[in-house]
Amino acid sequence: MIEQLKAEIEADEGRVTAVYADHLGYKTAGVGHLLRDGIDPEHEWPIGAPVSQERVNEWFDEDIKNVVNETTWHFDDWDGLPEEVQLICCNMMFNLGGPRFSGFKKFIAAVERHDWADAALEMKDSRWHRQVQNRSSRLIERMLAV
Repeated sequence: MIEQLKAEIEADEGRVTAVYADHLGYKTAGVGHLLRDGIDPEHEWPIGAPVSQERVNEWFDEDIKNVVNETTWHFDDWDGLPEEVQLICCNMMFNLGGPRFSGFKKFIAAVERHDWADAALEMKDSRWHRQVQNRSSRLIERMLAV
């Protein structure tokens, strides 16, 4: 699952080997890696500064591990969920971050009930869907196909 998740997220996020400002103006690099003040030394680097592939891979591996761990925590029966649902949930977690994903209480409850249609409805009825329509629409279609 991890390799497929990485491929999906890299396709959605892209891979940038330089510091850049994301759509909200936050310093980012690699595969959608938010550079954190006091944690990532690259946070102090100027926009456009190059970043090595090795550093991008290091961040991406750690980010994926954290996303899977954090997503797993939200579901009582994570191992009982279809892999496709796990991939969708992890992709959402990567895109939203933990605090915003936690706000999808009705979505989480629908997934827990294995009610894929209701989960897709909750995905569609969100600000997230309106903000990232291409990505969210693909994930919604996949959820409906489970």
